[in-house]
Amino acid sequence: MNEQQIRWDDLQIVLAIAETGSLSGASRALRISHATVFRRLNEMERRLKVTLFERSRTGYIPTLSGDDLAASARRVQSEVKGAERRIIGQDLTLSGSLRITTTDTLFAGLLSPLLASFRQRYPDITLEVVISNQRQSLSRREADIAIRPTRQPPETLVGRKLSDISLAIYGQKALWQNAPLLLNTPLPLDPVSLQQEAWIGPDVQLGDTALEKWMMDKRAAYKLDSMLGMQSAVRHGAGIAVLPCYLADADEALLKLSAPIEALTTPLWLLTHPDLRHVARVRAFMQAIAEGVGQQSA
Repeated sequence: MNEQQIRWDDLQIVLAIAETGSLSGASRALRISHATVFRRLNEMERRLKVTLFERSRTGYIPTLSGDDLAASARRVQSEVKGAERRIIGQDLTLSGSLRITTTDTLFAGLLSPLLASFRQRYPDITLEVVISNQRQSLSRREADIAIRPTRQPPETLVGRKLSDISLAIYGQKALWQNAPLLLNTPLPLDPVSLQQEAWIGPDVQLGDTALEKWMMDKRAAYKLDSMLGMQSAVRHGAGIAVLPCYLADADEALLKLSAPIEALTTPLWLLTHPDLRHVARVRAFMQAIAEGVGQQSA
């Protein structure tokens, strides 16, 4: 195999196919057409005179040569991304772009006004916000900063704990505002007394294993993969649900039925990669968000 014939673009193609197992998956990952991936793979195999993938009905399986190239691609990718972070880390100006990843719930219930304020304060910094319950890799530059609830922040990242996120049980106010009188029990109610109610729960795609475990003995016939979706379902009287207090307390259509559930309290973290912590715009953003969350929590 002639090493001089292998380009970085070639390695990206091989790595994408190896990781996704298909041409269509690779085309989505690289944001190029399926036809381009197919053509470039064929050209590469013809030029190198090797078969890099076994084709089957279930997908593309790397051969020994394909595995070798994919491993090389991962090492090169790591070096390239590391170099990018180090170069960006030398940037001391309050301009450029920041890619932020957070959840839809945090954006809607907490962060949106803080980001608007940051934009007014630093108009030369462009914000790119990835709203997703799926984790974005800061090491691979899928995002520069993560704002997420987690009990175990990755050891490879640096940052600070912003606050604790409390969760409680909420119901539609129109349905539940007279419940304390009917039950002859003042609010907050004991969750045990609500055991047989119609519950709205998290779908497994939401990725909240702690809440899933807490809900195991509840009758949840309505599940959603979004906290905002769960909030909307409660607003329309579909049942009761566990929701973040920072989101649901501000909703006048909801009534808090229980005290915060201690077992579900989760720290909120603001994280970045160590190579970016001295970048001026990263430091400015992290300081602004920390101050904003602190003021809202006070």
